[in-house]
Amino acid sequence: MKIIIRIFIVIIGLALIPVTAVATAAFKQRFEDGPNRVFSGGPLVSGELYQGPEPDWSFVNSIPTIEMQLEEPTTSRRIWVASFEGKLYVWSGYMNSTVGRIWKQWPVQAEANGHAILRIDGTRYERELIRVQSGPELDGIAEVISGKYPSATSRETIESGQVWMFEAAPREP
Repeated sequence: MKIIIRIFIVIIGLALIPVTAVATAAFKQRFEDGPNRVFSGGPLVSGELYQGPEPDWSFVNSIPTIEMQLEEPTTSRRIWVASFEGKLYVWSGYMNSTVGRIWKQWPVQAEANGHAILRIDGTRYERELIRVQSGPELDGIAEVISGKYPSATSRETIESGQVWMFEAAPREP
């Protein structure tokens, strides 16, 4: 019986090594300037803060992800992005599922306070995230998203609340 207990203790100890390593990496990333590929990061502080007229956002349709930080909380994450008819959009899926609501808290936080900073190719943009739940533009946005990503986003998934869509609008001074 003693040998079984010792084997069990060794197995548990070995299993804790990768768990501890992942938890430590995730914790450390929260203090870094932005997210990495896996973990959320700290506030977006580096990069020029964009000043000027509203950009032509069509260039984002050729880049895979951007970095986004909400004003509260100040953690940052990588997120998919699309442009349609001169406007910039970000979104989150799985919002009708329990796992999605636990896993993806930023949409609820953005709906409460939409002040965000987006960092795209090293430039930071102050934006206001405004939830879009209906409207004639949903078909076009969904078409751009489906053409760019392996996504089932559609007018129906947005209107039903399965997908939370946000326009990243210019922030009012």
